[in-house]
Amino acid sequence: MTPWMRKIHKWIGLLIGLQLVLWMCSGFVMSLLDAEKVRGKEFRAPTAAKQPWPSDVMPVGRVLTTAPEAPQNVSTGWLLDQPVYRLVGEKSVRLFNARSGERIELDPVLAGKLAAASYRGPGLAGKAELVDQSLETRAHEGKVWRVPFSDGDDTTVYLSQHGDVLEHRNSTWRLFDVFWMLHIMDYTGRKDFNNPLVVSAAVGGFWLALSGIWLLFTSFSLAEFVPKRWRGTRSLLVHAPDGSRLRSLRGHAGDSVFVALAQQGLQLPSNCGGGQSCGLCEVRVRGAAPEATSADRALLAPSRIEAGCRLACNLKLDRNLDIEVRGGAELGAVHEAEVESVRALSPFLREVVLRPKDKPGPEYRPGSFIQVHVPAYKMGKHQIDAPAEHHSAWSGLHLPPQWTSGALLRRSYSLSAPVQQTDGRLTLLVRFCHGKQGGKNHPPGKGSAYVFALKAGDKLQYSGPFGDFAIRHGEHEKVFIGGGAGMAPLRAMVRDLLESGASEPVHFWYGARTAADAPYVAEMEALAARFDNFSWQLVLSDERDTARPSGMVHEAVREGLLQSHPDLQACDFYLCGPPPMLTATRAMLKKLDVQDDRVSFDDFKI
Repeated sequence: MTPWMRKIHKWIGLLIGLQLVLWMCSGFVMSLLDAEKVRGKEFRAPTAAKQPWPSDVMPVGRVLTTAPEAPQNVSTGWLLDQPVYRLVGEKSVRLFNARSGERIELDPVLAGKLAAASYRGPGLAGKAELVDQSLETRAHEGKVWRVPFSDGDDTTVYLSQHGDVLEHRNSTWRLFDVFWMLHIMDYTGRKDFNNPLVVSAAVGGFWLALSGIWLLFTSFSLAEFVPKRWRGTRSLLVHAPDGSRLRSLRGHAGDSVFVALAQQGLQLPSNCGGGQSCGLCEVRVRGAAPEATSADRALLAPSRIEAGCRLACNLKLDRNLDIEVRGGAELGAVHEAEVESVRALSPFLREVVLRPKDKPGPEYRPGSFIQVHVPAYKMGKHQIDAPAEHHSAWSGLHLPPQWTSGALLRRSYSLSAPVQQTDGRLTLLVRFCHGKQGGKNHPPGKGSAYVFALKAGDKLQYSGPFGDFAIRHGEHEKVFIGGGAGMAPLRAMVRDLLESGASEPVHFWYGARTAADAPYVAEMEALAARFDNFSWQLVLSDERDTARPSGMVHEAVREGLLQSHPDLQACDFYLCGPPPMLTATRAMLKKLDVQDDRVSFDDFKI
């Protein structure tokens, strides 16, 4: 539940956070605006002093005899310099001249005079118009007279149909009204404090606070608040997958297995540093495994959980444990290598070839990955060299002049070529994670920027190899589906299969946005021409090419190969690429009734 709660908390926090910014900004702007102008009082004439009622007026009784209907209320008043009787009926209000008894009808000329009498600014009155109710007169029902004035504030005077001055509106009020709308979240009437959006935002904010408190407490364990010397220790036996014992150690009760191993120099693979989000630090508990947590269920396959696999960063050392770790003795080893060459394959993909100090062994198989140790560094965009043909793509990035990484990081990179075919060299395919293209001063990925900027002769350290993404040898037809940096392990597997003499059909479908973004295209085409059992298809999602399929790679491979395939259950599938592509492809294979045990995948756990 925790991973899902974090995701929901994050997105609701984003929505509520945006509204909080709107509340703060709108309140701040409204506080800066001149209150007198907002109320329309700057150019509004003061209310005239009451005049004594004249003696030469007609008795109200005579006026009532001329009225078409009996009024519910009769009052006296003044219209400019004329005394008037106001007769309020059930559906109308009528004005009569108190001296002559004649009915007074408000026309544009009289409406303009009344508006001018209520105005004391420098502007001249425009033509009066009878208009329907608008946002500027939303507090008053029915049609109103609108009289504009030619001053710098675009003042407009509104009058009722029986001559009352209703509102003085101006540009300051209109600006205030926009921010008032944003503040109360009433985007239609602009007057309802209790509209559904405000209520939803309030409920969302309350839920955000409660879920934040819950996540805060779930991110800690009680043991973290107890000094280590009071907690005692527990035994931890560490085995390799082949059953050989690697280490016997003791850790403090309450620590995670990930922390206990790291304190003894056994650093499990991890891109998140034990944050329960990458899923690389998988171990298998021998014997009775503890109940799987929500993080385990979110990041590990059900079959792995059933086999006793758990995330080491989420596995507490609250009893003596016996575990198996992948990687064996390599967990505690740190290797050194020198960068032999760097080659730009596309604007944001580079091939980095490493020459290890020690000759790689058979454990460096196609599909495995190493973890590059990224030291603390300070880097500027001038340190990344881009070939001239890629300058146009890089010109769309607005990187900060300088960015830093203040701590040691580990980043995983799959081998993109079999080490037996490269004379023991390690070939990596590195994507520069630049964030949103066009975003102002968006810092790039700390790990990818470091590896992307490496140059021939540079030294680095790495751990590994790791991973269980591997070829299932045999004569089953093989289908490789990839995208982005997923080219790396799939390329290594394809090259290893073909060069080792595999005779079964091998298909490779690779998706990229444009042809310029796709690496190793010429190499794949050459392999397809050389080996009769190998077919290669490049699928472009953002570029139309009559010679190639277009659209999403999982849809293209379904239409072009899988729907017409006579026996999908006899195929092995290998998937690697960006998480959305991987999720869509796995869902597509499930709809085609391909069994899970026929599908191998590697999503880089990011």
